Amino acid sequence: MAHRFEPLGLDHVVLRVRDQAASRRFYTDVLGCTVDHVNEKFSLVQLRFGGALIDLLPLDPRAPAPSPEGGMDHLCLSIRCGDLKQLAADLRARGVTVEGEVVTRRGAFGEGPSLYLRDPDGYRIELKPR
Repeated sequence: MAHRFEPLGLDHVVLRVRDQAASRRFYTDVLGCTVDHVNEKFSLVQLRFGGALIDLLPLDPRAPAPSPEGGMDHLCLSIRCGDLKQLAADLRARGVTVEGEVVTRRGAFGEGPSLYLRDPDGYRIELKPR
């Protein structure tokens, strides 16, 4: 079946978060995102990560908290890093929850080392050097 479009890549992902300020600090201070745009009408914070955006929306207080057993398993962020093992040690020293050790996984740019960590809401983030 012919498609009427060309797949280019991930544009953005939207995460519902319990504490938007804490999540914003995590994604900027720990993962190096920059604030791209704030839409106060919708309480939306858009964070730039390379060519993509990570959007943070407040979780409805009546909604159940995000769960690692929920619908999304993880989000993989492509990074440039010379020593992923040292990065893991640095993240642990900053109090970031790092899951396991650096292992080889396959992604959009082939096989290579990767590392899992958790954000303040428990979302699993994979960091994978290109």
